[in-house]
Amino acid sequence: MPTGSFIFLPNGTWPPRPGNASRGPISPKAPTSSIPAPWPTSLGPVRITSLGFRTDVALRALEGARITDRGDYLVVRTPSNPGYWWGNFLLLAQVPGPGEAGVWLARFAAEFPAARHVALGVDTAEDGPIPEDLAAAGLAAEHAAVLTATQPNPPPHPNTDAEIRLLDSDADWRQSVELAIRCHDADEPAFLERRAMARRRLTQTGAGGWFGAFTDGRLQAQLGLFDVGDGYARYQHVETDPRVRRRGLAGTLLWAAGRYGREVLGTSTFVIVADPADVAIRIYQACGFIPREAQLSFERPPEAEPSG
Repeated sequence: MPTGSFIFLPNGTWPPRPGNASRGPISPKAPTSSIPAPWPTSLGPVRITSLGFRTDVALRALEGARITDRGDYLVVRTPSNPGYWWGNFLLLAQVPGPGEAGVWLARFAAEFPAARHVALGVDTAEDGPIPEDLAAAGLAAEHAAVLTATQPNPPPHPNTDAEIRLLDSDADWRQSVELAIRCHDADEPAFLERRAMARRRLTQTGAGGWFGAFTDGRLQAQLGLFDVGDGYARYQHVETDPRVRRRGLAGTLLWAAGRYGREVLGTSTFVIVADPADVAIRIYQACGFIPREAQLSFERPPEAEPSG
């Protein structure tokens, strides 16, 4: 294991305890009394087959989302951030059949009348044929890989220069927003600020932590890891400043958070979701993650127009 400042935590101990960081106020403009109590990690009678969406929905519930079972689909609603596509979506029991695009668009509009986006997840672990009318309605199919590991390995080249620790102070969380802006310059800063607030709330549930890699006091990379029940923990939003990529920061964070998961959360299976065509999946596989299943979803951004 690298020496030096590889692991440093606000209380000077390793491993950290769940929820021991980020206990300060979220924002002077957002008192904690206005935040709805989170759902428990267990979703009770809700049954979701897809490991990717099962962990997604558990995380959204921890953040305060409301989950409604309509029988052949679930409604996931995040009132605190209505512009968050995958905090406000429908999870379908199966891929829509030919000619059903209009039905699901109407259902989405009925559930989210003020939404400008459309987001539909599918509770399946396999890719299959996709009806043409979905694309004609402007719904783009998104394919992701769900990977798992029993214990993340050290990356081939761990970064020993960065200070790896939990985000703790208001200043840390401001840096989290600034890093997200550098990584996602096309997204609105207000949306990224709301998402950071949701991340901070999530750490306050005691279900996990948000980790950062700092050099000279500057946050260069970040990710979250949270217990989602039944021995599973889910990684969230691995982000590295574009100017410092290829320095082992993401893999080192993945490994450090994995130690936390095993030693503090009691995790037996770690889950991460990635774009199968993105370079990040190779980092995860180098740390011992193995593809387990596919995740299928459909989305239409606000500016998209149906064809023909």
